[in-house]
Amino acid sequence: MDVSRTGAKNESMASQAGTGNGTAPHRTAEIDIEEARKAFFLMVGFIGLIWALQIVNVADSYRLDVEYGILPRSITHLPDIFTAPFLHFSWDHIEGNSGPLFIFGLLAAYRGVVKFLGVTLVVAITSGMAVWLFQGSNELTVGASGLIFGYFGYVLARGLIDRSMIDTLVAVVMGLSYYYLLTIAVPGAPGGVSWIGHLGGLVGGLVSAWIFRTNRNVFSFRKPRSPAAPTTTTLPLTSDPIGPSF
Repeated sequence: MDVSRTGAKNESMASQAGTGNGTAPHRTAEIDIEEARKAFFLMVGFIGLIWALQIVNVADSYRLDVEYGILPRSITHLPDIFTAPFLHFSWDHIEGNSGPLFIFGLLAAYRGVVKFLGVTLVVAITSGMAVWLFQGSNELTVGASGLIFGYFGYVLARGLIDRSMIDTLVAVVMGLSYYYLLTIAVPGAPGGVSWIGHLGGLVGGLVSAWIFRTNRNVFSFRKPRSPAAPTTTTLPLTSDPIGPSF
């Protein structure tokens, strides 16, 4: 048996594996930086879009709100759950939403823009449907606050579900800094505030953190595989005398 060749082969394989593992963190860091850059410009574009629409809306006497806002239980206004988040009732309304929207949107998107778009879709549906089903019949609803609450919930839950220290710390800081947001996502919120839409968005964000989780083994109920039993390799006996081979 030529033991020296087998050992050399094993050492070569171990060396290759070590090289691959050594470069993996560097690639991950590059991807994170690139995604964070994309997230930043995406949110700048998002804020720019809602402000451009606000200018058009004001110039048209807020007709866009009437045509594309959510009117509860109106079949013709059901598709407007996707357009209402881009519209606002006043300058104060859009100014109040722009800051939190940018911050929480950026935090939600920096782990992956594609994943962020999926979160946005889920939150728009849960927030919009909550308003469409449960809001007062004649109350027109527009505004990005449902998305804000959705991103807020997503950021809070993502760190815990993915067991990421960075995301968990971000979640704790954001939770302490913006805890007041929860006070307008419950019954008894100030008049004119759609707490139903806020609560629907928050629920959508929490659900999205589970749907788009990175660690797919979290809370897995699969039975772990038992380790493979050790095997013994046998060699057939021959009549040749044992000795060095040349």
